[in-house]
Amino acid sequence: MRLEDRVAIVTGAAKGMGGTISAALAAEGAHLVLAAREPGPLAALADTLNAHRNPIEARSKGHRPEGSRRHLTVPTDVTDERAVAALARQAREQFGRIDILVNAAGVIGPIETPLHQIAPEEWDRVLDVNLKGVFLCCRAVVPTMIEQRDGKIINIAGTSGLRGYRNRAAYSSSKWAVRGLTRTLALEVGPHGVRVNAICPGVVEGGRMTTIINEKARVRGWTPAEVHDEYIREMALRRFTRDDDVAHAVVFLASDESRQITGHELIVDGGWDV
Repeated sequence: MRLEDRVAIVTGAAKGMGGTISAALAAEGAHLVLAAREPGPLAALADTLNAHRNPIEARSKGHRPEGSRRHLTVPTDVTDERAVAALARQAREQFGRIDILVNAAGVIGPIETPLHQIAPEEWDRVLDVNLKGVFLCCRAVVPTMIEQRDGKIINIAGTSGLRGYRNRAAYSSSKWAVRGLTRTLALEVGPHGVRVNAICPGVVEGGRMTTIINEKARVRGWTPAEVHDEYIREMALRRFTRDDDVAHAVVFLASDESRQITGHELIVDGGWDV
């Protein structure tokens, strides 16, 4: 178990990619601090993770029983400085350390909307969650990681932060900025043994992508299938990325296997950005 007894905070944990990432970290033995805005889905995720524990199977494979793995749920608005500080404080109080931070919270913002039609409040909302939220969470855990002289920060950016993304200016700008934050912070904390990397998922199947496809189709006067096929044709592997593809990348960056990697982006996009 590559992450046995390590403590991981995951933001945006309640749904979709964040939930899959949380499950993958737990499967590798990590204790989890699950953060998202809504307490109900967080509690449901914790129940699901607990239900998958199997002490008998663990012993048969030579591992310690997973029942000793613990999960803490902390409803958190990542744009609220006090809430984020409380998240980090509760993680330290419960577990004594913070080994991993995964910044997976994010919003998609305006879809198929030219820049001049984006309302300032919509722009602010995207940058608040996707960029300020990453900043605040990093800011809250970095002192602990520096004191430990060890830690892994993994920011979920995106291929929209690697190239222009027509009619998605707010979202694309936020992801470009996350890449810049990642590289800069890596330089600052590297001498203290802390690694900071980003993952750039491509087109990830699921509810959010369905929303984007349907809105693109509505604005263009296309069918959703036509929009879907347009995306597929742009990918070398001709298939959408899945949540578990991203989760596998997170586990790799959180583990000792990536100990000499920092300040970089791991692109998981099926060849969309080649």
